[in-house]
Amino acid sequence: MEQGLGSDRNVPPGSIDKSRVLDVRPLRRLAPVFPNTSGMSSITDPSPTPFVCVPPSGPFPPGVQPFYPFLVSNDNQNTQSGAHNQPGSFGFGSSIPAPVPLNSFRTPTPRQNGSISGSKRATRTRGSGVAAVEDDRYSDSHDQGDAYVSGFSMHVADAEGGSSKRRGRPQKKKVSGHGDGKEIDVESVVNSFLTLFRLKEFDDFRRSNGDKNTTATILLVYDLLRRRLTHLEELKGASPGVAKRPDLKASNLLMTKGVRTNCTKRIGHVPGVDVGDIFFFRMELCLVGLHAQSMGGIDYMSVRVTTDEEPVAVSIVSSGGYDDDGDNSDVLIYSGQGGVTRRDGQMFDQKLERGNLALEKSLHRAYDVRVIRGIKDLDSTGKIYVYDGLYKIQESWAEKNKSGCNVFKYKLVRVPGQPEAFSVWKSIQQFKDGTATRPGIIIPDITSGAETQPVALVNDVDGEKGPAHFTYVSTLKYSQPFAAAKPSSGCQCLGGCEPGDPNCPCNQRNDGSLPYSSLGVLLTSNNSVIHECGPICSCPPNCRSRLSQAGIKFHLEVFKTKNRGWGLRSWDPIRAGSFICEYAGDIINGNLGNHNDDSYIFDASRYYEPVEPVLDSTCFKKSPFPLVISAKNNGNVSRFMNHSCTPNVFWQPVLRESNNDAYLHIVFFAIRHIPPMQELTFDYGIVPPEKGGRGKKKCLCGSLKCKGYFY
Repeated sequence: MEQGLGSDRNVPPGSIDKSRVLDVRPLRRLAPVFPNTSGMSSITDPSPTPFVCVPPSGPFPPGVQPFYPFLVSNDNQNTQSGAHNQPGSFGFGSSIPAPVPLNSFRTPTPRQNGSISGSKRATRTRGSGVAAVEDDRYSDSHDQGDAYVSGFSMHVADAEGGSSKRRGRPQKKKVSGHGDGKEIDVESVVNSFLTLFRLKEFDDFRRSNGDKNTTATILLVYDLLRRRLTHLEELKGASPGVAKRPDLKASNLLMTKGVRTNCTKRIGHVPGVDVGDIFFFRMELCLVGLHAQSMGGIDYMSVRVTTDEEPVAVSIVSSGGYDDDGDNSDVLIYSGQGGVTRRDGQMFDQKLERGNLALEKSLHRAYDVRVIRGIKDLDSTGKIYVYDGLYKIQESWAEKNKSGCNVFKYKLVRVPGQPEAFSVWKSIQQFKDGTATRPGIIIPDITSGAETQPVALVNDVDGEKGPAHFTYVSTLKYSQPFAAAKPSSGCQCLGGCEPGDPNCPCNQRNDGSLPYSSLGVLLTSNNSVIHECGPICSCPPNCRSRLSQAGIKFHLEVFKTKNRGWGLRSWDPIRAGSFICEYAGDIINGNLGNHNDDSYIFDASRYYEPVEPVLDSTCFKKSPFPLVISAKNNGNVSRFMNHSCTPNVFWQPVLRESNNDAYLHIVFFAIRHIPPMQELTFDYGIVPPEKGGRGKKKCLCGSLKCKGYFY
């Protein structure tokens, strides 16, 4: 330690006496060391030495030696993505390489993917100043943007027992209210959801191993929380161009509280997730344990083989980030991870490590791999993720890509005997393109053009040619409106109502903001009634506050069920909270005695269990007016929706007011994400006690929570 960096009296490492410690001082007491003449150290030569500027990679004047980290030989410099840092030769006689960024020598943060370190790296997005997560397989989904990702990763590490720590006392997340200066405590919003859905005490067993009820509850809470945060952001009035990521915020908040399931990685199906289930956000895959990587395309775990451990793949996501061949519904040609072109233009060969190695091991051991396919969402810039079931890796090889680099390819073949999933999407696309004919079709469009989308009548079960005759009407027709509680004035929003506009009377009737998002999704489902723009409002027909007045947006079909008559389903995927249709028909005034045999009655005076539970278990959704509708003679597609004790659709009273008149409509929204060709059902409700509980019928919904009857 007596010799400076400029000394040429280099002692071989093996001859250093480590027992001699001459002087130990704190780092803050170290003084800069400047080059000295040959043979003189900075300690033995007390005379001042002029400052000499020397480039770190040389050339060096006499007596000046290179210093760490520029001592590593070129052979050991590996800047390829994910490469491990190798100890180089630290002798002064080795060649001097080009400068290496100091973060290449940083100790990697432990990340869990099985027991193998993950492939994520925190990078800095150019020009944004926001940390993002970079991964081997890029995700072009709208729910994987830069904002909040670094914060999310930090909280995930905390939730999983990682070593990431934040300095200082944790702060409560708040957003400002709509112009009143009040702050909304997001933490209290989260806690209220967890309390209502009984997730406050989420035990370790359900966290490790889920079931259908647990998975459905977590996904429902996530979606309701995400939509509530979107609503709060709109109340806040965020500036245009500012990234708003309620999907990442919601998952962050739930994971930090340990609300997730199937955390124990496994080979095969995940409890509570069915083949064909769809997800509109990558974080939903993480919350239910279907695919634990928020951006990575390959998820894997470690298995013990004799005394060693080796990685095996558990799931992959094929969403177009790499050159995959996924046109075949039973065969997938999947590209390995890594080796892509980076922002600096460098290209690399892929390596047989991490996810690539895990896929190779799964091939040799014939393990099943879960496959999630990403499909373009036509209503946004993102993807819809479809769980396509289990596949086996049949073979693997390496080939040159368009850039001339070696990439790994894996051929996966779907395990037979599973329910249809991606193949359903392929068939529907052929129906729409006209390249294939829908089997069992009776009438291409039963609406005769009354709706913007055709509604087909299909029977591929028996020989019945259709339901009893009725006249198709697209909306509820009023002969005499209800009397409004107070006079209503229409809005003057010529360009359409804007969220958070304090001058819009329609906003004020909805707690200061619009009830729908720009994608046509209901933002809050706990309102007793939604107020839409009425006939005297000046806003255009495409105003966000006229969502249910624009008609059906999904391609629906009326089909013959096996044991419940005619039913309704959609060719298109339906996002949770999306508007589906309204209940159209004739308004019945007075006694219902003459309509006891009417199977197409909608009675808004019945009790309906709300989507969001309430603290008072006896509180059910009620209509503000005694509206009863019969769709027996005149109606629309809603007359074909069957009852279910575990429905995927719920109804919501929607009020359109004009001066002293009030027009109440019954509008249906999706409770959860609904895959194509899944039957649309809602709960018919409970008859009030004063009506004597008449009309009880046997329920054939087949749900695990079936009550055995309905009214």
